[in-house]
Amino acid sequence: MDFVAEEVLDSYRNYSEPLQLLLARVMRFERFGRRRVIVKKGQRGNSFYFIYLGTVAVTEDDDGSSAFLDTHPILLHKGDCFGELGVLTPSLRRATVVCMEETELLVVDREDFLANKLDQEFQKDAQHRFEFFRKMDLFESLSDEKLWKLVTLGKVEKFSYGQLISKDFVESSSIMFVSKGSCEVLRLIDLRTSPFYYKWIWQHLELIDNRPLKTHLNEPSPVERFKEFQIKSYPVQDFSFLKLKHLQNSWEPKGTSFSRRINTSGNTLPKMLGPKIKSRNPHSLKCSMISTKYGDLPEEAAVGAYIKIHTVEEGETVGLHQILLPENEHDMRPLILVSLGAEMIRVRKEKFCELIDSEVTEKLSRFKVNYPSDEDLCRKFLQQSSWDSFRKDLLRLLVKPRQRPPFTPIRPKKKGIYSPKSLILDLCSFNKETKPCHTVFVAPQKYLLPLRIVEAITAPRYKIQELLPQYKNAGVLV
Repeated sequence: MDFVAEEVLDSYRNYSEPLQLLLARVMRFERFGRRRVIVKKGQRGNSFYFIYLGTVAVTEDDDGSSAFLDTHPILLHKGDCFGELGVLTPSLRRATVVCMEETELLVVDREDFLANKLDQEFQKDAQHRFEFFRKMDLFESLSDEKLWKLVTLGKVEKFSYGQLISKDFVESSSIMFVSKGSCEVLRLIDLRTSPFYYKWIWQHLELIDNRPLKTHLNEPSPVERFKEFQIKSYPVQDFSFLKLKHLQNSWEPKGTSFSRRINTSGNTLPKMLGPKIKSRNPHSLKCSMISTKYGDLPEEAAVGAYIKIHTVEEGETVGLHQILLPENEHDMRPLILVSLGAEMIRVRKEKFCELIDSEVTEKLSRFKVNYPSDEDLCRKFLQQSSWDSFRKDLLRLLVKPRQRPPFTPIRPKKKGIYSPKSLILDLCSFNKETKPCHTVFVAPQKYLLPLRIVEAITAPRYKIQELLPQYKNAGVLV
């Protein structure tokens, strides 16, 4: 039973190993039909439950009927647990739990719970959480009574490396304390909305046409650059009306009338100004384009990326940085939380606010986290991609290539949607008729259209041998 519970039930893993073994001894199986009330509000609790299969709803009424009328009921799914306070304390149930469909449960009864001394193991875990909260500077002023109440309100959750903790903790109704390990805060960026990305893409796509290398060796002189700046900054205007006025003034004394219209198209600009104005060369790429507010962009380049904002370490919190701010000052951008191997204590925000005193409130008012803007995150992502490409080129230059390729065993291809190549956007393939077949990943975010997600961009670039002609051969610096 212990192996089955650990494989299927996420909440079962949240307990310590000795407690898992004790729980496996006393579990029993039950099945309930749809609309069956499992826990009724106001009654004394005698059991707690792990959901092995199915879905239940938590309501405030006695019979659970509101769960079938509410458009967004509070739901618990496979792997969750509920009712543990009913066997730890002789208190009455504070909510009703009803089955939304046929549900299978693993049940632990209070008699078996106490007979096997599981309450002592639960008390040990609770004592560890109490000591964790007591060490935090934020709760230095809280009494032991309030701190124990915070311990009972907190729910321990364990996450493995790379596991998603929250799709958007900004809109979450809970505060999370990192009691062990660490986690990362990520932001999903739609790169199409960034002016820096638009400019960066076209700067690199110019290299596809084999344009001359722009280095300090063949740059124009300062005088030439200043003249070019003057021409570019001078507004393009039609001066033909000045010519018309001059002809009218010269022909008036002779009694000559002038009524012809002069063509004022762009081709009739003064010869001194027209040829010197340099317009941007139209792109010669043979690929489908999409329109953005900054201009046309290759459709293949309309991608998004998950960008790391910062790491939350042990002893830090998630979800407290805006708890005292007015709603109109909230940063509502969706932020994703991913585990690096973490144990979290989750507390509902409204319960937390009921416990804190004035001193904790004052500390929270000084607690501010300013996350970078999307434009800054986009710059960071593109700079990292450029650095990774340069580092690979430099490695090829410094290290001699192998005479024979390394042996790679042939492995059968796995069937699945994941492909490492699909996570790299290759700008060099835009001008080719045959493009590599990439899997399209759809970002599960309500604020964005379906978007292909990439983790790096490979762009056309000048080779290091062109920038450093003295190092033409690979391995010369070894």
